[in-house]
Amino acid sequence: MEPSTLTNSPDVQNYAPEIHVSLSRVGVTGVEKVIKIGEPGAEQSYHAQLECFVDLGPKQKGAHMSRFEEVINEAIGAFAVEGSALKAEQLAQAIAEQVRERQDALRAEVTITARYPEHKPAPVSGINTQEIYTLRGAAIASEAGTRRVVGVTAQGMTACPCAQELVAATARERLAGQGFDAEQIEQIIASVPIATHNQRGLGTLHIGAIEGRPLDVEAADLLAIVEGSMSSEIYELMKRSDEGSVVQKAHSRPRFVEDCVREMIQGVIDRYGSLDDGTFVSSRQENLETIHQHNVTAERFGLLGELRREFETDEHLAHHTSMREWLDAGGR
Repeated sequence: MEPSTLTNSPDVQNYAPEIHVSLSRVGVTGVEKVIKIGEPGAEQSYHAQLECFVDLGPKQKGAHMSRFEEVINEAIGAFAVEGSALKAEQLAQAIAEQVRERQDALRAEVTITARYPEHKPAPVSGINTQEIYTLRGAAIASEAGTRRVVGVTAQGMTACPCAQELVAATARERLAGQGFDAEQIEQIIASVPIATHNQRGLGTLHIGAIEGRPLDVEAADLLAIVEGSMSSEIYELMKRSDEGSVVQKAHSRPRFVEDCVREMIQGVIDRYGSLDDGTFVSSRQENLETIHQHNVTAERFGLLGELRREFETDEHLAHHTSMREWLDAGGR
C-alpha cells in the first residue's frame, strides 16, 4: 500500500468532542533530549526528560501532539543558535510560552528533569570523583504571565541524634563506673565520635519567581545548600583517609530529617536575602533508614515572606503555599 500523499487531511483535533468538558492537562511525557546548559563555551551536556501539557477547551476534541515536539526542538535549537547562556528554567519558560501560543491554550506547563555529572575532590586525599546530580526546571505560562522554578536534588549522609544520645548515656554510665569524674567524662564524650545509625539522604530544593522578578539562582549554589544541610557529603570514590573523615564529620553533626529541611530553608534565607517575599521555596528531605524497613521524610514549602516571618516571630503559620498552588496562581 502506497503512503498517503494527502496535504489537506481533516484536522480531527479541532473537531468538537461528543462530551463538552474541558480538560485540565493534555500533553506528552517521557520526552528525552540532550540539552546543553551553561555559559557559551563552557556548556555541559545533560540527559533530560521533559513533560509538556496544555489545558484543553470543552469544544476541542484533542491537542495537536506533534506541536509539542516541534516546539521543544525549536526552543532547544534557538538557544543554541543565539549562543546565550541557558538554564533549565529558562528553557522550560521558552517552551511553555511557545506551546501555549501554538496550541491556542489558556495555560501551558513544562517540567524538565536532567541528570548531569560534577567532579569534586575527596575531602582528604583530594582524589577526583564524579558525582551525579539532578537538575530541575519548570514553568507555567498563562495570560497572567509565566512562573518558573529551578531545583536540584543531591545525596548526602545523616547521623541520627537520638540513637547517639542513647549511646552517649551508656558511655557515661560505664565511664563513671570506671572511676572517671563528671568533667573527665564530658571531655571524653566531646573528643571521641559517638556511635549512631546512619542514613543516606536525598535532599531536594526548589526556588521559583514570577515573570518580571529576578531569579538569579545558580544550581551549584543550591547544591551547596542541600549538601551542607546534611550531616556530611558523600563521595563515590574515597580512600581510607576520606572514609574516616566523612564518618567523623557526620557523627559530629547529627541531624534528623527535619533538621535537614530547616537547614536548607536557613541556607536559602542567608544566601538569597535579596529575593522578594513572593519568591517560592520548597525544601524536601528523604532519608533511607538503616535500622527500619521504612524511610522517613520531611518537607517545607511556602513563600519566602512566609518563611522570613516564621524565622522572625516563631509563629506557626497555618497555611503553607504549595508549589502547585503557587504555579497555578499564575495560570488560573
